[in-house]
Amino acid sequence: MLNRSAQKGIGNFATLRYAVLATKWILLYVLIFFISAPGLVCKAQPNQARNPIIFADVPDISIVRVDDVYYMSSTTMHMSPGVPIMKSNDLVNWNLVNYAYDTLANVNPLNLVNGKNAYGRGSWASCIRHHNNTFYVSTFAGTTGTTYIFSTKNIENGSWDLKKFQPAYHDHTLFFDDNGKTYMIWGAGKLMITELQSDFSGIKKETEKVLIENASALVGNEVYVRAEGSQLFKHNGKYYLFNIVWPRNGMRTVLIYRADKITGPYVGRIALQDRGIAQGGLIDTPDGNWFAYLFRDYGSVGRIPYLAPVKWENDWPVIGENGKVPHLLDLPAGNGLIPGIVASDEFERKENERDLPLVWQWNHNPVNENWSVRQRKGYLRLTTNRIDNQLTQTRNTLTQRTIGPECTGSVCLDVTNMKDGDLAGLVLLQKKYGLVGVKCEKGVRKVVMINAGNEEEEIVECVPLKLNTIYLKAYCNFTDCTDLADFYYSLDGENWKRIGNQLKMSYTMPHFMGYRFGLFNHATKNIGGYVDFDFFRISQN
Repeated sequence: MLNRSAQKGIGNFATLRYAVLATKWILLYVLIFFISAPGLVCKAQPNQARNPIIFADVPDISIVRVDDVYYMSSTTMHMSPGVPIMKSNDLVNWNLVNYAYDTLANVNPLNLVNGKNAYGRGSWASCIRHHNNTFYVSTFAGTTGTTYIFSTKNIENGSWDLKKFQPAYHDHTLFFDDNGKTYMIWGAGKLMITELQSDFSGIKKETEKVLIENASALVGNEVYVRAEGSQLFKHNGKYYLFNIVWPRNGMRTVLIYRADKITGPYVGRIALQDRGIAQGGLIDTPDGNWFAYLFRDYGSVGRIPYLAPVKWENDWPVIGENGKVPHLLDLPAGNGLIPGIVASDEFERKENERDLPLVWQWNHNPVNENWSVRQRKGYLRLTTNRIDNQLTQTRNTLTQRTIGPECTGSVCLDVTNMKDGDLAGLVLLQKKYGLVGVKCEKGVRKVVMINAGNEEEEIVECVPLKLNTIYLKAYCNFTDCTDLADFYYSLDGENWKRIGNQLKMSYTMPHFMGYRFGLFNHATKNIGGYVDFDFFRISQN
């Protein structure tokens, strides 16, 4: 017989063995549970924001915080209205609230006349700042050779005051220093600094000097894009200058230069090299957290914004986690881009409502006499006023961004009043565009799919149309830069037929913009024909 001590030992061993076996069974059940219930696994994750913050073409972003509200400006180049202003309460969920201008200038390229266009040009890389209860948004345009500074007390609903001067200061940053002086830093490779006149009417030429002789040198001598995209910030008495550079055989890279005085000398370092996520600056939250706002080239959808956490180490901002921009962020979850960035539109307007919601932009300056949402209640009417040989030269093409990872845009189109030679419908607009529409030839209407993926228009498929109303749809897949689009039509809005072939979407430098849904009416033989769009509807697949 075992003594009491031995019995106790055996009892302890049995208890331990039981605990181990029980733990194994529990772990096995937990593993089986999570494998068989992936949806529950996702729900168990924290309610966090995900990168990209905006899966759409919102490049060259600049952000300012006023109390607990954030405002962001961006680039839309040749589009009108231009320099969009977006608002957020959490850095994640953004809504369009204004534009800095309706039209930038009355010149041939922006008007799409005399064979000219402003694709890939127009206004670039704006800078938004808040100083003495006034918002300032500055930008520049190579198209006009001019630098613009817009200001307003009420950024959401107020009117803008404009000061402009020449030349166009490339990728500049506007900075209000503590000494009451206002500075501008600009350039590519060689970065310049100057003080502005107190009324923003121009620069003080005697203050212009070289700030950094070769800001690209941190990555070597062989660069594809020289250091540009300047944005300047001040923290704890030191100045931090953000730039982007693209070394050959490398990726877009974030550079940060630091100085004790705004005029330098500056000491720099490579701050981030991760998937080409670059160009932007710093923003802090009311509770003292810091983030870098940046963007990434993502194929044909365009340049899409990311956020990365920032920690301060030895008076340097350190971006990301172990040198990477994380997928999840310690910020509230995003609610999607509809209707803050893009939105459906039934074209129903009340008497005091604006004619077009802010999600819409015209491709170049519009001809206001030839479009209306009032002539026929509940419809957008586009009327032709000249003959064009190319769709991309057609005026009054109304656009919205496409969004990732997948999206669909659809319209209902009344083609009763088309004229011979007219082509109208829904286009995915870039240099290598694709469209589904209705073409009128010698009194006969046909549903057509046109593919310009090889830079030449090809009518891939035609289907006779006997009705006056047609439904058209375009689907985009940007997942992992798949960059494929399909086109459809329907006679009743319910039963859809695929038409033509797939468009291989391609981000081209001449247009320098992500693909956009476009509603158009293009005359090739006669003017005065018009079409009525009953609705535009967008969904994120």
